[in-house]
This record gives sequence, structure tokens and C-alpha cells, in this order.
Amino acid sequence: MPVVNVHQAKTQLSRLLAQAEAGEDVVIARNGQPIARLVRCQRQGKRQFGVLRGRIVINDSFFDPLPEAELSAWET
Repeated sequence: MPVVNVHQAKTQLSRLLAQAEAGEDVVIARNGQPIARLVRCQRQGKRQFGVLRGRIVINDSFFDPLPEAELSAWET
């Protein structure tokens, strides 16, 4: 796992992204201290509508107005 400093990361970002895309983790350091890790993102599959149908139940009380104390907490 290569370690590069912030300046190198800024000037060589395209190359570092290519490394991450190839599956290699890259650590970015400031003053020799690791501060971030560049990794490949996992692609998510296509969402399927209705996959949780029948598993989640929302009670009618969900639509009741909130108590005044909770409403005021959201306003601050």
C-alpha cells in the first residue's frame, strides 16, 4: 500500500485514482502521519422497488402531529 504526501496526491491525483480503480489502496499522509485512505468504491446494484414489502409496518400513529416539545426542538 503506497503512502504519498498531500502535495504528491494533489499533483498525481489521476495516477492515484487509477491505482485505486485497479484495487490498490493508497494512503495520503501529512507530515508523515496517515490522514486518509483512497480505495475503490464498490458499485451498487440497481435498486429493486418493493423489496421490503410486507417486512415493514408503519402504524397510523406515524402520521399524528408531533408534540409541541418535539416541534420546538426541531426549530432550534
